[in-house]
Amino acid sequence: MRRSLPTWIVALSALVARDVVSDPTPTPTLPDYRYFRALSVDLLGRVPTRDELAALERPDFRVDAWIDAHLGGAAYAERLRRIYMDLLRLESSPTTHYDRPAVSLRHGLIEGPHGKLDVYYRNGQRRTDPLIDGTFCFTIAETGLKVVPDGAPQGQARPITQQLLDARTVEIKPWWLYADYRERAPHDRAGPDWTARYPGLDLFLPLFVDPDQTPTTTIRVCREEAQQTPNGRIVVTGQVPRADLVIPPGRWSYPPFDSTYAQAHVGEVISCLSGTGFQSSPECGCGVGLERCIPNGPAGFSLAVKAPLGVDTPFLAIPRTASSWLAQWWAEEAKHFLDDIFASDRDVRDLLTSPGTMINGPLAQFYRALAGATCCGTGTELGYAEPEPLFEPDRVPAEILPIETARWTAIPDRGPHAAGLLTMPVFLMKYGPRRARAHVLSTAFLCKDFVAEAAALTPSTEPDLTRRPGCASCHTTLEPMAAYFARVTEADWTYLPPRQFPLSIARCAGTYPKKPPGCNAYYDPAFATATSSSLRGAYAAPAHADAGPVGLAEEITRAPEFAACVVQNVAQSLLGRSLTPADDRWKIDLAQRFVDGGYRMRALVRAILTSPRYRDVNDRKPAVPR
Repeated sequence: MRRSLPTWIVALSALVARDVVSDPTPTPTLPDYRYFRALSVDLLGRVPTRDELAALERPDFRVDAWIDAHLGGAAYAERLRRIYMDLLRLESSPTTHYDRPAVSLRHGLIEGPHGKLDVYYRNGQRRTDPLIDGTFCFTIAETGLKVVPDGAPQGQARPITQQLLDARTVEIKPWWLYADYRERAPHDRAGPDWTARYPGLDLFLPLFVDPDQTPTTTIRVCREEAQQTPNGRIVVTGQVPRADLVIPPGRWSYPPFDSTYAQAHVGEVISCLSGTGFQSSPECGCGVGLERCIPNGPAGFSLAVKAPLGVDTPFLAIPRTASSWLAQWWAEEAKHFLDDIFASDRDVRDLLTSPGTMINGPLAQFYRALAGATCCGTGTELGYAEPEPLFEPDRVPAEILPIETARWTAIPDRGPHAAGLLTMPVFLMKYGPRRARAHVLSTAFLCKDFVAEAAALTPSTEPDLTRRPGCASCHTTLEPMAAYFARVTEADWTYLPPRQFPLSIARCAGTYPKKPPGCNAYYDPAFATATSSSLRGAYAAPAHADAGPVGLAEEITRAPEFAACVVQNVAQSLLGRSLTPADDRWKIDLAQRFVDGGYRMRALVRAILTSPRYRDVNDRKPAVPR
């Protein structure tokens, strides 16, 4: 006989059943799992773990709180950083090239008193001996060899004496071999632990091993290159271009010519950080531990070429030149700068307007000692001999060593010409021409492209593209934007100050007799009149040239399209689709909230991630192929 349950048990069972049925947190559905997976990918950079899925299934899980907890950190910053690195295409490229004789140390293999010997030198180094001025520090007669940059010596080697070796060279413990190279007796030599201490620093093996296969403890460098003085005196040798010039006996090339600037400033002091100092003074060397130079030939560094997880954990690294070494860190500067803005939830306008940046050891070395080497070329003909940089060298902390790849330091102010990404080498080298710089900034930060009207291109001699038929529809806007870069040299980072480069200079006018050779490099003859000239790139908006990149950054960030473009870029990336006219009202609302919130990205991202659009786009079932 079946016995009935007690009344109190029946009542308790009913109560429990009622509470279970009315539980406000039901078991997650398939759309909930898809939504959580998408959130995890966007905010953590990976799919959820089993523990995270278990947390999702708990009754007390709140997705809004989970989102708030993860709107920050490295993965979140990287997600946003990728949006702008992709828009601007700022990843380092093997084609990026920076190779200046003033900073590039080559090495020549000769026969020393006790066997083969590498001697480091700079191609083009000024020397007091006319037989070796501008070349290797030994003559062909002395070594039996013609030493050429980035190539095997030519000829039959003959040993040089110890006396001659000591007279022409110095033994140095360089920065790439000793972490304490600035000390009186350096002893912290590079070893297997360096890649752990300095991630991304992987010197090519020949830099560690002498020709006899013994470990390198010191290197031989030509005496002029070993000098440490910050300045040198300009000298002239009487060598100027002439039709009757012949190569002097014992040389395989002409000695360096005296520039017009050097002839006019003999004996004056010049900075050894400038290209002009390198070209005009035998007193200019590579500094303490050769820190003003980098080993370049033929491959000084093993660099990451496939590194989706970062340069410190590459899938593949191969020997590359010093040019590629610097380009790698230019790109890393942009990444760390972007990460700092997004992780700290700073005003997004800082992307373009911030005078600050983030640097590590290689970048500190570059800005402190190498960047000025590109100055000043033909600019010396117009009185410009020492650079006025976009990043002032004295803003770099002196204690940061070149090998400190993992030590990132915030620089709050690079100088008066600095403007966010606009004045970083990675941007200026990626987009060398002024118009290219203006174009990419318009598309990336204003979401406005330049599309020509339906007009036939007719033959025209009009140099003003804002007026030329078929061109004016685009260039009316593009040329004034490009003018903001008129004072930043193309494919370089040197600033052209108004004192040496006024908007118009009489010496470069169309009919001026004996125009300086540098005129056409800086002043456009197409816009010259009989009495005036026009700074290249400035003709459409001269005031923009003086405002510089700082002025362009202000113009872009003040534009009403700026906020809407930020919303569009971020929303499209998170949704994985282009915005359509149906999204216009939503985009306007987001842009207004973005502006009202002080242009902070965190609130914008939260609004997108919690929107029905984000949830819906991630809840779509993939099409099943038939």
